[in-house]
Amino acid sequence: MTPTMPIVVSATSPTSAEAKDVSLRYYEDIVGRYHGRPASRQETLDAQAGYPSNDLVAPLGLLLLARQGASVLCCAGMRVRPGDIGEVTRVFVEPAARGKGVGRLLMKELERKSRELGLDALRLDTRTDLAEERSLYASLGYIEGAPHTTDPYANHWFRKELA
Repeated sequence: MTPTMPIVVSATSPTSAEAKDVSLRYYEDIVGRYHGRPASRQETLDAQAGYPSNDLVAPLGLLLLARQGASVLCCAGMRVRPGDIGEVTRVFVEPAARGKGVGRLLMKELERKSRELGLDALRLDTRTDLAEERSLYASLGYIEGAPHTTDPYANHWFRKELA
């Protein structure tokens, strides 16, 4: 990460080339971490196919990318759910950018955009092996609570009131 270039966060279409590329890296990372070994191409594609992203566009949701120059450093998505709740998904920070505040910057922008959409709260789920994510969410004020999804891979559920 070059310190002289600003980090720019903006919404993008999940069908853009950048979004598809970072989505593939996201699934490579989480599938590999789940299995404790590098994910095969087929495992990555199968995982990606199981979690479509066509609803990460207005007015159903959004997909944010954080870029530094031509490099995409991280992504985060949100789906609008009933009850003025946003469901956070696809939070991913490139390994080289981890621990540098980029994920925090992206999540704060996701929260700001969610408030603009009139949402009252955000919720998300994650797994035990994604310890960095759980730590980030807790540091941003997300409270771990009861399950709100039936995703077979989730075992931690968080919520944050936006008011």
